[in-house]
Amino acid sequence: MNSKTGKPGKNGAEKKPFYRFQLFVAGNEPNSIKARAVLARLCGARLKGRCEMRIVDVFEDYQAAIDHGVVVVPTLIVEEPPPAKTIVGSLSDEEKVLALLGLLGKGARP
Repeated sequence: MNSKTGKPGKNGAEKKPFYRFQLFVAGNEPNSIKARAVLARLCGARLKGRCEMRIVDVFEDYQAAIDHGVVVVPTLIVEEPPPAKTIVGSLSDEEKVLALLGLLGKGARP
């Protein structure tokens, strides 16, 4: 089933969802470095070709953080697939992050 149209894909096969992330970080602070590395690894290992990642350094673009209601960094905003989610922290608990993204366990997306 296509997540955007709600209709089945070709031959009834379900299309794999596309992920769109915004990761808000604070320069090269340790938790920000960790969050960047974890997200890059998860995208490379689980979402090859199915994700878009935007890194926003709040030291360089604080207005983007204000616009998105980010008050703590690192913060990961998952814009796609719906529903939107916000994950705060260094993303060091990778199993929990995978579960929140629907990529682990029951109801996991392929």
